[in-house]
Parts: sequence; structure tokens; C-alpha cells
Amino acid sequence: MTWSRWRRIRQISQIAFFALFVYLLFAALPQQAAFPFADLFFRFDPLAALGAMLSSREWIPRLALALVTLALTLVLGRVWCGWVCPMGTLLEWVHFPSAPKRTVKLSPHWRSVKYFILLVILAAALMGNLSLMVLDPLTIFTRTMTTAILPGLNYVVTSIEKILYPVSFLQPLLDGMEGLLRGSILPQKQQVFDQNLFIVALFIGILALNALAHRFWCRYLCPLGALLGLASKVAILRPVIGLACTQCGECDNACSVDAISKQEGYEIVPADCIVCMDCLAACPQQEAGFSLSWHPDPLRDYDPTRRQVLGAFAASAVGIVMLRTGVQLKQPYSLLLRPPGVRNEQDLLSRCLRCSQCMKVCPTSGLQPTFAEAGLEALWTPRLMPRLGYCDYGCNACGQVCPSGAIPALDLETKRKAIIGLAVVDRNRCLPWARGVTCIVCEEMCPMPEKAIRLEEAEMPDGRGNPIVVQRPHVLQDLCIGCGICQRQCPVDGEAAIQVYRRT
Repeated sequence: MTWSRWRRIRQISQIAFFALFVYLLFAALPQQAAFPFADLFFRFDPLAALGAMLSSREWIPRLALALVTLALTLVLGRVWCGWVCPMGTLLEWVHFPSAPKRTVKLSPHWRSVKYFILLVILAAALMGNLSLMVLDPLTIFTRTMTTAILPGLNYVVTSIEKILYPVSFLQPLLDGMEGLLRGSILPQKQQVFDQNLFIVALFIGILALNALAHRFWCRYLCPLGALLGLASKVAILRPVIGLACTQCGECDNACSVDAISKQEGYEIVPADCIVCMDCLAACPQQEAGFSLSWHPDPLRDYDPTRRQVLGAFAASAVGIVMLRTGVQLKQPYSLLLRPPGVRNEQDLLSRCLRCSQCMKVCPTSGLQPTFAEAGLEALWTPRLMPRLGYCDYGCNACGQVCPSGAIPALDLETKRKAIIGLAVVDRNRCLPWARGVTCIVCEEMCPMPEKAIRLEEAEMPDGRGNPIVVQRPHVLQDLCIGCGICQRQCPVDGEAAIQVYRRT
């Protein structure tokens, strides 16, 4: 089989894995029962696995499949980057017509940036911090799709349907499309997410870097690529340029990640090569191929040095000290509610990959990415915002799809007893308390079998001074789990007259 055919097989592999990634995104639509393989790609992510295990000081069985990726890398090199990674595939497909493959020829030392990012992530993980896991390529892609692309797609489709539906002869077609798409491809309700502009801006910025150099992110910034690159230095099977090489430069021109060192006789650098085989197919002499090697690739000028390792540890230590001496630790945000089953804030922060898997499956859009509510250390970790969406009493999906166990995988009965917070009635805003207006919405909506909100009759004067009897809501602390449905359904405009606070 020629290398051109192998290259075609690689392209088919990229399409297949990208399609699988997209399918899993849609298969994990907001619903009460989680799709069992929604986090499949994260289970094979070595950076996510290593970071979460270092940070939590625990072996996480769900992420053990990352060893398969690592084993393949030790044998074949960075096949994940060139054959599997959906982010890498998208970056390979994104071309700027006015820019050649390498508009800017950067110094090889730029590659040290991704290694430094990797070292900082791992050093911080050793200190129990996973804040920079926001830079893992899978989390970037999933988070962007969850908070921006999929909600935007749903909004566009719904808006077009609303515009076209008054046209009578189109109504049967639109009804059929709704029946086909709604609930299986598109969510039942429009999802909304906080900070979606910031999240999508990061994603667009990464794509825009392709205007400087093709797959700029993969070459110079990707921490997962850096980790796999280090493993590739001892890969057994490596692509090589044959002895009959005429140094025509065709392989170098074909390489999309600039992994061929002309200064060393057109040598393919294993740590940079993504095994795309473009160079092998481009070689006019057909002398390029794969060769067994039992010796590690020699150190390059841009490989991590002892000084850089120490610098990464120092930067991580300083950063963590600054993050953990903020005012949030002195006075925790009273409205910061974590998903059900999360008992300890630090345990969540030391495991959460910031991947937004939990937010994607939340049927009410109640789970939202945090910003500064818990300090920047908790950036883009999940928080429950009941006024946007409550924690569904019949749903335990968030814990089922969490790849690292940051949200415990509770069975439904256990989840229904998990304490999220405590509802408190604001008597200055509550209609029965403040105005004597009849309202029993919070009591009606409470899902607890024994009702955590009870109504008590009280006599008070109406607007004319005449006595009236109203039913005032009271929260029973021993029964309230803080699901937030009362806050979501409260009819008072603006801030609800009943709010869920974190329990201290």
C-alpha cells in the first residue's frame, strides 16, 4: 500500500473520530438520564487523567483508558494528534485562503511555550490546582460547543421555524422537522450560558492563529500535544527520511506542523511529528518510511530544561499562593451552589477538568460556569444558578457524565437526598409576607415528598386596614435540599423572593 493511501486512511480516521465527537455532543443532550459514553474522549485524554490524579492524589478508574493513548504514543508517536484529536482535526481543516501554510516562520524555540504550559499545569496539579486545565484541547472544544455553538444552533433553527410557520403550506414540513429534531438532535428548551462570549472568543482566537502558521496551536501551545510529544521521544516506530534523500525539500513543504529539521539533514523530529504521513507521500524518491528505533530522540534546544522545570514550579507556586489568598476564602460567596453530591469545595477544584460535560446535560440550564464568584482558581467550574434553572429532582445526569468524579456519580435516590443549599424566604419581597397577596407557588413546586415549604395562616391588614387571612411560606431546614425550583418559579419580578444559599 502506498503512503498516499495510508494518508487517505488517516483522513478517514479523522473524519470518523470527529463525527463520533459531534455525535456524542448531540447524544448527551439535556435529559434526566445521561448517555453512558458522553465523556468517552476525556477517558482517553492523558493530560486530563494525569492532572486530575495528581491533583486529587487518587487513582481515577474512569480515566484509566488514557493509558491506551499513552501506550499507542510510546509505540507509534503522536497518532492521537494526527488521527484522533477533534480539535487538531478542526485546526487542520481551517485554512485561510490568503495565508500559505506557514505565513510566519517562527523560531523552533517557540515550541518551548507548550512545554512550559504543560509543566505549569502539572506543577499546579501537584499542589492541588487544576485551573489551567481550561487549556486542555478537549475541554476547550467541548466547552465552546456546550456554551456557544449548540445553543446558538438551536436558537437559529427555532427562529427560522417561527418565521416560516405562519406560511400554511410549510407547517406540515416544520412539524415533521420538529418531531424529528427536537429532543434527539436539538434540546427541548433553549439553553443559555453565562460567559459564552469569553469562551467562544478563546476558541476563535485559537482558530485565528492558523493565519500565522498552520496548526499554530498544535505546534506551539497545546499542552496535551506537549505531553504526547515527550512520550514520542521514546516511540519505537518512527517516520524517517531514507538515505537516498536528495534534500529537495518536498517533505518539508508538505509537513503541516514543521516537524522536519533541515539543519539535521531533513530529520523528522518525533516529538513534533503527528504521524500524518504527508511527508512520506510527498517524497519523490519514495525513500521515506517507518523504522524501528530503540534509542530515545536526543534533546532539542527547545526541550524542557532543569531551569524551565524549576521556573514552572515557581510560577505555579506563586500563582496558587495569590489565588488562595483572595477575599473569597475569607468570605465565601453565599450564593455559590455546587452540583449535588459535592461536599467539599477543594475536592471539586482538585478534580474538575472545566470540561462543561455537566452543563451540557443539565436539563434546566441551571449549571453555569463560574467566573470570579469563588476566585479565579474556580474559573469555569460548575455552579447552580436556580433563577436560571433548578436542579431537577428526577435527574442525576451531571454526576453520571463527569469524567473525573468531581461531581459524584450518585444513584437517583441518593441524589434526591444530597444537600445543595438552603432556601430562605425574603419577607420584604414575598407577596404574602410583604403585601398580603395570596401566592403558594413555592409550596406547590417543592418536589420533596413531605414538602420542605409549608404554608401557615396568618392574619394581617389589607391596604384599607381590614384584617385578612393569608398563607405565608415557611422553609423547614431539615427537609430542604436546596434544589432551587422554588426560586426559579417564584413569580416576583427580578430577584426572587425566595433564594437558595449555600449551607455553612
